Amino acid sequence: MKRRTAFLALGAVTVAAAVTGGVLFLGDGGDAGASGRDGNLPPATATVVRTDLVQSKTVDGKLDFAQRRAVKSAVEGTVTVAASEGKTLTMGQALYELNDKPVTLLYGPVPMFREMKAGDRGSDVLQLERNLRDLGYGANLYVDARYDENTEAAVKQWQKSLNRETTGKVGKGDVVFQPDRVKVVTADAALADQVGPDTPVLTVASTKPVVRAQLDQGDGALTSRGTKVEVTLPSGKTATGKVARTVRPEASAGASDAAQNGITVEVVLDGGVSAASGEDAKASASVKFVSEAREGVLAVPVEAVVALRGENGGYGLQVVQGATSKMVRVETGMTADGQIEVSGPEVREGLKVGVAKS
Repeated sequence: MKRRTAFLALGAVTVAAAVTGGVLFLGDGGDAGASGRDGNLPPATATVVRTDLVQSKTVDGKLDFAQRRAVKSAVEGTVTVAASEGKTLTMGQALYELNDKPVTLLYGPVPMFREMKAGDRGSDVLQLERNLRDLGYGANLYVDARYDENTEAAVKQWQKSLNRETTGKVGKGDVVFQPDRVKVVTADAALADQVGPDTPVLTVASTKPVVRAQLDQGDGALTSRGTKVEVTLPSGKTATGKVARTVRPEASAGASDAAQNGITVEVVLDGGVSAASGEDAKASASVKFVSEAREGVLAVPVEAVVALRGENGGYGLQVVQGATSKMVRVETGMTADGQIEVSGPEVREGLKVGVAKS
């Protein structure tokens, strides 16, 4: 912990607490080990306690779903069946319909970037064949990166089941590849809307619940992937989680201009889907970011620590025993919520130490 000691006239010493901003007890700075009777007793005392110290920040958050992204039309057309908001869709189901034909969800990391037909090769062909096999259209299909006659035959079977023209080719606007099943967050194009290349038709997300929260630009240390978080959900139930990533303001629901000046983080709940089951997604959650924690340490109020004078310097506590007191040297550690971690051979739980009168 960073410590700053400022020596004032007449030997008074003030120490600024780096985290809390509080001012530590102003002692006369006597050497450690010095003792005194009634005249040297402090105006008030506190007890050395064993406790957990946690540095944290609490902000409001909103329940949402992870990895929001827009699905854009690859071709021009008219929306004849709009996306169903709130619905979870899996492999083989239609995200929406364009020109009275379904635009089908398939699984894979490679986006649909071209028409696929016999003679083509590539990773997109490989993932198409995996989907055809898993949907039950690959009886004679050898899954590889080649679009051969067996691939063409499987595509025709699949097209027939969708009431599409059985061309044996897969057009750019026929399918949308996503990593896994998706939840439809918003329908961005309504029934009868004209859409074209790069027109958002719907916004999807994974089915994994997350909490999005806004932090200040100065809170960068709290946005690191894996930072522990405690969430109080709208129902009052608590859940633990961790920071998964930061997201752009426009990726967050209802992001305002002011929000763009901060950092939006996405928190994954440890309990997964069950952790947020039945919660009101429109209500706020309380999100506590834990940047540092020390468990089972000895601590005193920050006002109890005295900066020692002399060439050895350091810090001490005025230990009170009956009608006498003595100064003992201590090492200081983490500061949180008005308390500071202390340690030393003469420091133990239950000791009475001097503090400034409140």
